[in-house]
Amino acid sequence: MPLPTNDTVTPGAVDDASLIERLLQRDERAFCELITNYQRLMLTVARAIVGDVFAEDVVQEAWASIYTALPRFERRSSLKTWILTIVSNEAKARLRRESRMVSLEMLDGDTPGSYLDAANFQPDGHWRQAPAHWSQESPEALMEEQQLQTCITNTLNLLPPMQKAAFILRDIEQQTFDEICQILHVSSANIRVLVHRARLSLMQAIDRYQETGQC
Repeated sequence: MPLPTNDTVTPGAVDDASLIERLLQRDERAFCELITNYQRLMLTVARAIVGDVFAEDVVQEAWASIYTALPRFERRSSLKTWILTIVSNEAKARLRRESRMVSLEMLDGDTPGSYLDAANFQPDGHWRQAPAHWSQESPEALMEEQQLQTCITNTLNLLPPMQKAAFILRDIEQQTFDEICQILHVSSANIRVLVHRARLSLMQAIDRYQETGQC
C-alpha cells in the first residue's frame, strides 16, 4: 500500500479508541487514517536515529510491523507511544544491520559529564528561565529569524542520534519523559541527560550566532 505524504493532520486528532477498534476489524480506511496521522512523526523519529538515507525504509518496515502487531496491542500506553516505540526499534535494528552502531551508549557518543548545569532546568526538564533572546520580537530579530532557524536546524542535525531523537520527542513533540523512556528504551535519568545536552548545544549555537552572526 503506498504511504500518503499528507502531514497536516495532528496525531491524536482522532479518537484512538474507536480507531483501534476499526483497525482490529482490518478496516483499510482506518489504516489509511492511521498512516495519515502518524507518517510525518514516524519519519521525524526515524531520521533522528538513522538519518535520511534509511528513514523511509525504516518507516515502511515499521508500518508492516504495526499492521502485524495490532491484535497484540494491549493499550498499556497511548497509540502514539506504541507506534513510535516500533519505529525506534526498527531504526535501531537497521543500525545494527548496517553495522553502524552496536549499543545505545555508542548512539549517544559519550558518557554523562559534570558540565551539565542542572540549575538551568526544572524537574520536568523545562528551562527555569529561557534565554532572553529566544523571546525577542524586535524587527531586527524577526529579520534574522530565517538565518537563525537554519543555524538551529544545522546544529540539531549534527547532534548524536539519541540526543536528537530525545530532544525532538520532548521539546518538539511534547512527549513525557516516561513515554520517551518507553520509545527509546533508555532510563529516565539518561533521557534527561540527552535532552539537556541537546538544549545546551542549541543554546551555544544560538549564543554564537547572536555574538558573531555565524553558526
